[in-house]
Amino acid sequence: MRRREILAAAGSALVSGCGYALQGRGITTDSSIKRIGVPLFKDRSGKLGLDTRVTQAVMEELLKRGRFTIVRDITNVDAVVEGEILSWTVAPVNFSSDTGTTQATRYAISLTANVVYRKVGQKEPLWANDAFSQRDEYDMGESAQNYFDREMLSIERLSSAFARNLVAAMLEAF
Repeated sequence: MRRREILAAAGSALVSGCGYALQGRGITTDSSIKRIGVPLFKDRSGKLGLDTRVTQAVMEELLKRGRFTIVRDITNVDAVVEGEILSWTVAPVNFSSDTGTTQATRYAISLTANVVYRKVGQKEPLWANDAFSQRDEYDMGESAQNYFDREMLSIERLSSAFARNLVAAMLEAF
């Protein structure tokens, strides 16, 4: 019986050391940071309203963490998240030629931004990425009239996913 226990323990040790593990180490932000300023992201893409939607999504995602007070300005804060939307692209990724003409049936949208998260008064950022990006796709549907509706829904999904991944990258040790 003792031999079985030793073999079981050895097997457990081997399996647990297989190299698969989550790399996140939890929130790594300075515990003195209680209030974060998130000014409106600058927009070099030219996509109307994208700056507002992305900034709002980032603020909402930070609020979900339940640890911070989030404000739009940069006064009386402990840290600041500053972003600049560098590009916004829409590209067809699937086509159909059912009616004799080739038409796009699926589009991919992508967003790339330069983001810096820094503690007020410190020169070096806590986190920075000069090309943080997110991508989403959407189907055109049966009618071209629905294009802008579908694009707006995709922008909502894209903004939320961008914010979720951004805040995870900023605050967690991945």
